[in-house]
Amino acid sequence: MSDECKKNVFHEDLFGSAFVDQNESAGSDSDGISDSVVGNVSKLLAIPNGYTGKLRKGHLIFDACFESGNLGKVVYVSEYEYDLFIRPDTCNARFRVWFNFTVENTKYEQRVIFNVVNFSKTKSLYREGMSPVVKSSSRPSWSRIPQKCVFYYRSPEQKKKYVMSFAFSFDCEEDVYQFAYCYPYTYSRLQTYLEILETKHYAHFKRELLGLTVQQRRLDLITITHPSNLNKTADKKRVIFVTARVHPGETPSSYVCQGFIDFMVSNHSIAQQLREHLIFKIVPMLNPDGVYLGNYRSSLMGFDLNRQWQSPSLWAHPTIYATKQLLMNLDNNPVSYKLFSNFCTCNEAKVSSFSVCYICNNKKLRLKVFY
Repeated sequence: MSDECKKNVFHEDLFGSAFVDQNESAGSDSDGISDSVVGNVSKLLAIPNGYTGKLRKGHLIFDACFESGNLGKVVYVSEYEYDLFIRPDTCNARFRVWFNFTVENTKYEQRVIFNVVNFSKTKSLYREGMSPVVKSSSRPSWSRIPQKCVFYYRSPEQKKKYVMSFAFSFDCEEDVYQFAYCYPYTYSRLQTYLEILETKHYAHFKRELLGLTVQQRRLDLITITHPSNLNKTADKKRVIFVTARVHPGETPSSYVCQGFIDFMVSNHSIAQQLREHLIFKIVPMLNPDGVYLGNYRSSLMGFDLNRQWQSPSLWAHPTIYATKQLLMNLDNNPVSYKLFSNFCTCNEAKVSSFSVCYICNNKKLRLKVFY
């Protein structure tokens, strides 16, 4: 990793060191950042400055060193309040939105307030009533924190920057609780899902390796169609090209894409008709590295991949490069008609996700947005 990249990842003005008390002093020498690249807290014990007693219930332990995790710093305000700092996207200090962390060693009926204090965006669905999600060891399904417990406001103590605070009461001392910006959808989850589909041996489903990321993760290409369509040469092949998850923090797009795939491989009569007349090409995750690292908008190297379509680099933007090459090959095929759809998320509108379709016909490009 370049020196400039490391400088961006560990920019002190954004979240400082992973210390946990108001005087910037950690409660234990072994606590702090253990991942020197990403910079997430690892089993960080949040205790008052100068505390030398034994660890007891209610001394919260924070962790984000796991897939798609993100938490850069915790400041102990009191036993009932903690300031949380999002770790910026790798190599791009501009983006600080996604968070995903665990809390353990809680006390029964311990009530706390978590303040996420360093958001990089002012426009957010939190202003429109969205709330973070939570699950725990005994309740493994995600659920939203009640809206009445979530507050999004400008804070004088944080130089009038937007802060999202939420109140929470722990009800099981043995549980590990996990909190996230929105419902997580990891790279590993996608791989498991696609592997399960492969075991079903559908005649109309095919999984291919389109390319590899900078960190050598898979860029998957899914083809869904009636087998006879793959042998057509004279007739026009109508190709629907679908992509998702170009921005790691836009997790709803992965759920939409999975639902789309589930429907298209099903025995539903409409799905069968669509497979008979169309060829579906799907890239379900355009930014696997960014997703794995817990970034919000950027790739491993700090690029917004949705801004690299014009001149992608095989070295810096391999997933966009490979996807564009495939699109160009389809476009140069005289017997195919193309429609491109990108599942993404709109964080500034009152709707959580939408689809953008680019219709290519005789080299002409038109844009349609469906909310």
